Amino acid sequence: MLDHTEGLPYDFVRLDELMEAAGIDVLLATSKHNVQYLLGGYRFIFFSAMDAIGHSRYLPVVAYIRGAPDRTAYVGNRMEGMEHANHPFWTPHFHPVAWGTTDAMTQAIRHLKDHGPASPRIGVEPGFLPMDAAQALTAAFANAPLTDATDLMERLRAVKTPAELALLKEASQRITDSMQATIAAARTGSTKHEIIDRLRREETGRGLQFEYCLLTLGASHNRAASNQAWAEGEVLSIDSGGNLKGYIGDICRMGVLGEPDSELTDLLAEIETVQQAAFAKVRAGAQGSEVITAGQAELARQPNRDCTDFFAHGMGVITHEAPFLMTNHPVTYEGVDADRPLQAGMVLSVETTMQHPSRGFVKLEDTLAVTETGYELYGSEGRGWNRGGTA
Repeated sequence: MLDHTEGLPYDFVRLDELMEAAGIDVLLATSKHNVQYLLGGYRFIFFSAMDAIGHSRYLPVVAYIRGAPDRTAYVGNRMEGMEHANHPFWTPHFHPVAWGTTDAMTQAIRHLKDHGPASPRIGVEPGFLPMDAAQALTAAFANAPLTDATDLMERLRAVKTPAELALLKEASQRITDSMQATIAAARTGSTKHEIIDRLRREETGRGLQFEYCLLTLGASHNRAASNQAWAEGEVLSIDSGGNLKGYIGDICRMGVLGEPDSELTDLLAEIETVQQAAFAKVRAGAQGSEVITAGQAELARQPNRDCTDFFAHGMGVITHEAPFLMTNHPVTYEGVDADRPLQAGMVLSVETTMQHPSRGFVKLEDTLAVTETGYELYGSEGRGWNRGGTA
């Protein structure tokens, strides 16, 4: 009987099925997000922001053998023994031995030789496997070609549990609240640096790990931090991701310094019309392409369609994950889920962005959870024009 597995966001039967379909006997997860997912939410705080140490880098490894969760190992940094003493990991084997990539992989290899099949088909994450660790692995299993397990992990994470959905909902709500407080506190002369710093404080004060803020002021389409100052009558777009226990909320809201004029009211209404057209197609059983087609069709009817873009993507422990609904738009991947049915528990980010030539950046980005009958919108407040300088 395995201990400490009751809070895992996946089940071993599903993982085994995906591994069998992919022709994988052993899974070696080395990305921080998938290690965290497989461990049930744990991430070592010492390397949360920076991986490099000495001449190498932190490389956590979860080694899972298909059909044998009781032989699972976690290879961690030497300091993680203290973490295990406070909150034991569910993995029956724990090896806090590593300072760098090669000693981490050496221990993972030793574990596989002791507990795995003689010639295992090994699944890895190529984008998260350093060259020296990969060379050590291939040298140790010369007759066992490595298989890309990226899609396997994306499929495993695609449908969220109620606990995961609760975290995503709460993350989205806290970001929305942070944005409204930040916009209200900003006033004439507030710089982008100052506004972003304020959002960072608002998010961290609400228990989020601040990830980023993309901010525009006035007619500029430049979303990088600068000393540009907010002026009366100008718009502000604020786009931020905040992390709550490994799950990301990703929201964009609009502000204006003063009262929105009729043109601004109409521009945001265009964005909202496109968003709602896409929302209306979200439900379990609908093809992902229905959401995209509806949004694009509504956009084509809008007066500012030539300077506006629409897209949607999956959300969860990273900002673009399954379901993948569009090809290379804007992130480089194939839209493999466009013609597959959405499932209850999947989470989408839907965003419509206008780069107006004279009024600037006008955008809404919303997070939705797919339900059996439709969707639930997370962090739904502040979707209209938020007034600056009102705090």
